[in-house]
Amino acid sequence: MTSFSPIPWINVAGHLAVAVILGAVIGLDREYSHKAAGLRTNMLVSLGSALFMTATIQSGMAEVEGTALPRAVQGVITGVGFVGAGSILREDRVRGLTSATAVWVSAGAGMAAGLGLGQLGLMGTGFALVILRLMKFAENQI
Repeated sequence: MTSFSPIPWINVAGHLAVAVILGAVIGLDREYSHKAAGLRTNMLVSLGSALFMTATIQSGMAEVEGTALPRAVQGVITGVGFVGAGSILREDRVRGLTSATAVWVSAGAGMAAGLGLGQLGLMGTGFALVILRLMKFAENQI
């Protein structure tokens, strides 16, 4: 079980670095596909998500109040929804839904990394790449 008490700062730096790397992996795929929400966007979303999770833990709020962490998760999801909506509503039509969902997955990977669940974030990122790359290849073959 993951402890939600404050952790050493070197571990915090590691969690944030993992979040940035996971966001970069997804962002590189989007950048390779020439999408607007590319490398920097996904890296920042993942880092921001990890920061919110880590701040909740480091402040001691997660340990003291049982609802602090779920509220932080809800806040991140709401904020990322706003970013995603901004990326798909352009020119009076819906475009970029896959990019918006990639940003959403980057946020999930960042939250996992921020909570010290880097393996979960890595698995989610791996599945995202399979979906983004292999399914695109499969779509093109059909």
